Order: sequence, then C-alpha cells, then structure tokens
Amino acid sequence: MKIFNGVVKSDSMNKTAIVSVIRFIKHEKYKKMIKKIKKFHVHDEKNEAKKGDIVSFIETRPISKTKHFKLIDIKNINKKKV
Repeated sequence: MKIFNGVVKSDSMNKTAIVSVIRFIKHEKYKKMIKKIKKFHVHDEKNEAKKGDIVSFIETRPISKTKHFKLIDIKNINKKKV
C-alpha cells in the first residue's frame, strides 16, 4: 500500500477532502525540474481535515467512484486567529 502526504485544497464535501500532492521530476531531455501536481479524493470519516492542513493518507479499496484513499493523520492543523 502506498502512503502519501499532501495539502487539503477543499473540504466542502461530506466525509471527503480533496488533497493535492506535489512532486518534482527531472525532464529526460532538458534536465530541468518540473513540478507535477495531482489531486486525490480522500475519505475523511469524521470531517476533521480543514482547508490548508497537511495530511497523510493511504491507498485502500474503492470507497466510491473517485475515492480510493483513506485519511490516516493530520500533521499540521491550520489554526485561524480570532
């Protein structure tokens, strides 16, 4: 099973968070580093993850048509000043 780390971009859906994972790859011909961003739909059972949080999630069996990942841990909680 694969474990990923990413930033929550949206938490508007019920029990689902959209998390984007950024990785850098080197172009084969030009040797320049290219940023690749991929979005994942992650199952969040308790609706704990909020926009801007850094989370880790794991690959799992299909939960729905687009959800194949489950939230493990919230590493950095985004706290707003009141």
